[in-house]
Amino acid sequence: MESDQYKYQSIIEGFSKQNILVLGDIILDAYFWGKTDRMSPEAPVPIFEVINKNFNPGGAANVTLNIAGLGGKVSLMGVVGNDSNGKLLTDQFQKNKIDISKLIILDKYLTPIKTRVFAQDQQVIRIDEEKNNLNSQYIFEKITPLFSQNLNNYDGIILADYNKVFFTKDVIKFILSEAKKHKIPVYVDPKYDNFFEFKGVRFFKPNTVEFTTAMGIELSDTEFLKNGYHLQEKLNVEILLVTHGADGATLFAKSKHTKIPTKTQSVHDVSGAGDTVIATFALADLTGASPIDSARLANITAGIVCSKVGVVPILQADLINLLNSNN
Repeated sequence: MESDQYKYQSIIEGFSKQNILVLGDIILDAYFWGKTDRMSPEAPVPIFEVINKNFNPGGAANVTLNIAGLGGKVSLMGVVGNDSNGKLLTDQFQKNKIDISKLIILDKYLTPIKTRVFAQDQQVIRIDEEKNNLNSQYIFEKITPLFSQNLNNYDGIILADYNKVFFTKDVIKFILSEAKKHKIPVYVDPKYDNFFEFKGVRFFKPNTVEFTTAMGIELSDTEFLKNGYHLQEKLNVEILLVTHGADGATLFAKSKHTKIPTKTQSVHDVSGAGDTVIATFALADLTGASPIDSARLANITAGIVCSKVGVVPILQADLINLLNSNN
């Protein structure tokens, strides 16, 4: 482990030299913490007493927090509303030194919010508010000029798709074309609707459910591996990483596959772990680490955030402390 520790610390030291542009769906994550210890007299349901609540950037915004937390430079491009939720997000971005010069703020848009309710530290319900009917051509016309500005400033591009309003086939095609023109590697966290649109990217990271659903297979070792290589060829992606939540990940790179077991001691919540994985992998890969070292380091950071409740970004100090404690 000692040699791995020094290798990883050398990789981490290079994070501050990387400047990444993150594009995708921006969400506000709300958390209500409280307790239920009595029943309502109005209906046979428990009464939830709110003790504390907090609000954090989610979706593509959580990817940026992970990059900033690991010491990288990061810019965010996405859509928020000119509303109270959008204001909460922009305040958080400024606090975390995230460049939002490419942020699109729209008057006729409601910033999506996911509210998670925790009673006695157990999530009991999630409430989603995300109704928007934006014209795709309107969004495309907003995105294209902003995206192209100062594109050569970035070392890498991360696309974080959450199946909201940001990504359409035309937007994806434009972004990938521009990135290729400027020779900027692209890292993708996909969702179902646009799964097969991200062709020719550097890195593609579906989770197990997204992968098996898109490929139309049951989860067996033989079918999984065969379809992993098939997807890598179909999309012409250099590196495919399928994440398995608390069970680690499988890496497909250079005609080989590697199973990467989880590094967490206790799994409390896998929410947001995918954001941590793609942020860490991109930073490590851009620093010059091998795909296997990038994946292993990403798996370690995912283990750290999985040991916490809620969508929590990784901090470089937490990663270094864990590496030192395992020495």
